[in-house]
Amino acid sequence: MDSGGDSASAGDNTEIVTAERKKKLDALIRTVPHFPKEGINFKDISPLLANAEGLKLITSMLADHLRDKGIDFVAGMEARGFLVGAPLAIELNCGFIMLRKPSKLPGERISVHYGKEYGTDVLEVSAGLIQDGQKVVVVDDLIATGGTAAAACQLIRKAGGVVIGSAFWVELGYLPGRSLLENDHVPVFSVLTYAE
Repeated sequence: MDSGGDSASAGDNTEIVTAERKKKLDALIRTVPHFPKEGINFKDISPLLANAEGLKLITSMLADHLRDKGIDFVAGMEARGFLVGAPLAIELNCGFIMLRKPSKLPGERISVHYGKEYGTDVLEVSAGLIQDGQKVVVVDDLIATGGTAAAACQLIRKAGGVVIGSAFWVELGYLPGRSLLENDHVPVFSVLTYAE
């Protein structure tokens, strides 16, 4: 496990992402070998979600990083992004926006299609929730290849929002998710980064 933090200035987050905090949280992330397929070491957040102290700690760490940035909305991708985003929005005293899979939202929707490893997918947001120029941070439990997070950023912009950053509980540092977002001018903050 590497240190978490904002790539632009990891040193700015040393009080937020301390070695002691990371050790506590790392103990609550279970690695499941060869899931969902051979060669994959799945990072299971279930033990973290089941631990009230850990859940509060990781939520407060994200909030401490994002506080005072004038955020209007936290946007979370279905479904685990909801688990990360809703409590974070409460902590930041801002709204929460659900980014849903196709045909899950009633009424008028804004959609974005994006490529995945084995085909394409769609993310949608309810039209009219985000006003032009409102500041949004995109969150999820984990960033790996970054395709869904990049699509989420595209969707927020299409809806009129300004993506001011992204935040994740876990980052798989050996995959290109961080660079994909940063190349799109989206700062990335992660609490736990795994090198393998």
